[in-house]
Amino acid sequence: MVDTNLKERVFATLYGGIIGDLMGVPVEFKQRGTFHVQDVTGYGTYNQPPGTWSDDTSLTLCLVENIIEKGDTKTLMNKFVRYMEQGYLTPFGEMFDIGITTAEAVTNYKNGVLPEHCGKTGEFDNGNGTLMRIAPIVFVVMNELDFDKRKEWVQQYTEITHAHPRSIVGSIIYIELLLSLYRNNTLEAALKEVYSLLQSHLQDDLRAELNAYARIFQENFLKIPEREISSSGYIVHSLEAAIWCVGNSTTFKEAILRAVNLGEDTDTVAAITGAIAGMYKNMDEIPHEWLDKMIKKKEIDHLIMAFYEFCAA
Repeated sequence: MVDTNLKERVFATLYGGIIGDLMGVPVEFKQRGTFHVQDVTGYGTYNQPPGTWSDDTSLTLCLVENIIEKGDTKTLMNKFVRYMEQGYLTPFGEMFDIGITTAEAVTNYKNGVLPEHCGKTGEFDNGNGTLMRIAPIVFVVMNELDFDKRKEWVQQYTEITHAHPRSIVGSIIYIELLLSLYRNNTLEAALKEVYSLLQSHLQDDLRAELNAYARIFQENFLKIPEREISSSGYIVHSLEAAIWCVGNSTTFKEAILRAVNLGEDTDTVAAITGAIAGMYKNMDEIPHEWLDKMIKKKEIDHLIMAFYEFCAA
């Protein structure tokens, strides 16, 4: 079914997300039109050197490591605690960023709440903190033909921090989109496939949340002008922005620069964009000059290689 190399897709998808993250870190929260990023930069919002990645990458690496170790949601939450308290899997051994919803969920876990009950459930708890870290799941479920089993995987790893049905559906859309792109579909075909699948297979309470994501499934979505694309930390906006950036670019580099220069939640929107663009066969390679500027690249290389070997076994 798949005529591409698994190793290539694993590295491109995960590195794509990391590159998007580090490109966006210096300009996070800046308003669109007040800056123009064209290359890897540094300092800015968090006063971090060029190539520094944020919680988006740290928590993704926690998930990658947890999968390799055959852990569960409890062992993953233990890693999140270490990230918050000890700077585990950070560029310089110290946390400088974490989303409010994620931080509250991890605090709940520290206070003895079971992982499956730690996630926030309010409508205003639908930030993008699950999309920024969950991409590796696609390589765990890629050979699972049963949609319900794939959905269970995605849901349990989403609700540990973001338990509102909208966040769960957003994660499902994202993973199923990556999976469809892994099968070498075009972005447009993948969106149609995902919508059809979810319409027919999601349970009523989750299917209702598809309405929140209705725009990405409209035929003219990729033709929407940039001024109508929001790049906030709201999960719906972030997913829309990432898909729009990939759909309006011809290269990986162009997609990332488009995402970062949207402003607002630049690191996460660009991280999601990078993972999608990395998986998408229609995109070219990640620029080597960007990869070379990544902090702790050798350590990340080893971890992603171990993850690939785990997935290929």
